[in-house]
Amino acid sequence: MLNTIERKLTLLQLHELKKFGDKMKKFGVNFAACNAEGEIILLCEGGKFKSSKKQLIELSRRALNQNNKAGSTETDTQLCRFDEDSQLLATVLKSDGEAIGAALIDLGREQQGTSCEGRWASEMLKLWTGNFYVTAEAEKQIEMVSNELAQTYEELVLLHKISINMKITEPDANFLQMACDSLAGIVSVEGMAILLEKTVEGEKRLVLSAGLGLIDLNERTADTLKNRLAEELNSGHEALLDSEVDSHFKYDWPKNIKSIIAVPFWGKGRPASHFAEEMQTGGSIIGLMVAINRIDKPDFDSTDAKLFNSVANGCAIFIDNGRLFRDLEELFVGSLKALTSSIDAKDPYTRGHSVRVAFISRWLAEKIDGLTPEQIHKIYLAGLLHDIGKMGIDDAVLRKKGRLTEQEMNDIRKHPSIGANILGEIKQMHDIVPGVLCHHERADGKGYPHGLVGEQIPLMGKIIGLADSFDAMTSERTYRSAMTVEQALAEIQKGLGTQFDEKIGTVFINSDIYQLWDIIQDGFAEIYGSDSLSEYGTAAIGALVR
Repeated sequence: MLNTIERKLTLLQLHELKKFGDKMKKFGVNFAACNAEGEIILLCEGGKFKSSKKQLIELSRRALNQNNKAGSTETDTQLCRFDEDSQLLATVLKSDGEAIGAALIDLGREQQGTSCEGRWASEMLKLWTGNFYVTAEAEKQIEMVSNELAQTYEELVLLHKISINMKITEPDANFLQMACDSLAGIVSVEGMAILLEKTVEGEKRLVLSAGLGLIDLNERTADTLKNRLAEELNSGHEALLDSEVDSHFKYDWPKNIKSIIAVPFWGKGRPASHFAEEMQTGGSIIGLMVAINRIDKPDFDSTDAKLFNSVANGCAIFIDNGRLFRDLEELFVGSLKALTSSIDAKDPYTRGHSVRVAFISRWLAEKIDGLTPEQIHKIYLAGLLHDIGKMGIDDAVLRKKGRLTEQEMNDIRKHPSIGANILGEIKQMHDIVPGVLCHHERADGKGYPHGLVGEQIPLMGKIIGLADSFDAMTSERTYRSAMTVEQALAEIQKGLGTQFDEKIGTVFINSDIYQLWDIIQDGFAEIYGSDSLSEYGTAAIGALVR
């Protein structure tokens, strides 16, 4: 029956309806939910009386019709009754201003006309409806983050495939020099050079990046060359071609130049540079290729111009794609930083926890026989994102200083599942989802969210779970002081076979914990330098996009 509205209500919203219905049953009243067509999809009865399904459907449709006539896009919580003394209360559920269903409370005939009962039920329904909208908004935010992360990944994967075909991992200088050498094998010249626009001392300049033979290009000559190429391009030519074969030179050149060709490197999707401001073709120029003195024929011709332009276009694509790939790689690393920072912002008492758990997980994974570097990279990233599901938990619960209620603890226990759902939408993240989902499972089956036992728990989950516990024990909390390393190790020893996997825990205890502790206290500078995520995280991301 729930399938009739699965396009309108999400699983989380359906869960909220069921949870509220169960709560109403304890008060001895009945709760129902209907879809946008007024059909009953949920009925929770308290056991004291039976609700009339006909009346429930009639009132839900009346409430939905009133909402449609009002045409409001606001998520208000106005209640609808049959009449002033009616035992039935209904409110319309909306998403983005569109009615997606109705929620109803049936007080029962024996309570009909009891104003006190009606008032508390009305207030309960209004309060719950407000919370329903908060839940829906939180889910939208999670979905938005997931979509943005997925979109960043799709762009990164596409560019990674292109980079493999063009050997994008090769340095620009090597690729450009290879292009010069290859072209010179077909077109015999005395000298050839590639100049790329770079920022030097705060100014844009054309810098020699590759070349061969006898060619002298200082800064002044390069500026003259780019201006003359710009003039030729603006005149509709595809290249600068000049010689004294058929007529005098069009431009003044150094005495050693008998013939010359220059073609542009066109960039895509880049802001216009100082060089490109003179262009009228709508593109931007990121450099140029120049050659002098054709050897085996008197002059450069249009055929040479086409060949040079083809090579230059290939080089420009390589350079542009390489820069864009690195930009997106940095963007994705930045996205991970932003996500971990968001988790820290949600729960300031665990600031830095995600980065530490990621490092401890990597440390432990490196001590386990049989794990490949790629698997270790994925364990690191799973550790980094293990608490991403806390983005879906109410701030008031995360920041509460006192003891949590049972309901609040249940909310906290949702964060592994929420995190797994966020990352599960991204194909490349599938391999790290088990670590996010299972880092609170216990060897004795008393963990959550699924109560897995022993070998049912993925290795990644066991590793991150231990790293998570060690960091939690050795960190200050508002409700307790941090344990010493010795105390934390004693707790892990005590928990072997119950909370922790015995083999994994033993490997951790037998490693050089004090070296690990020194590295953590030093802010990872010993391993990573100044930026832990950018240095190691970028390399780890490569394990996901292969």
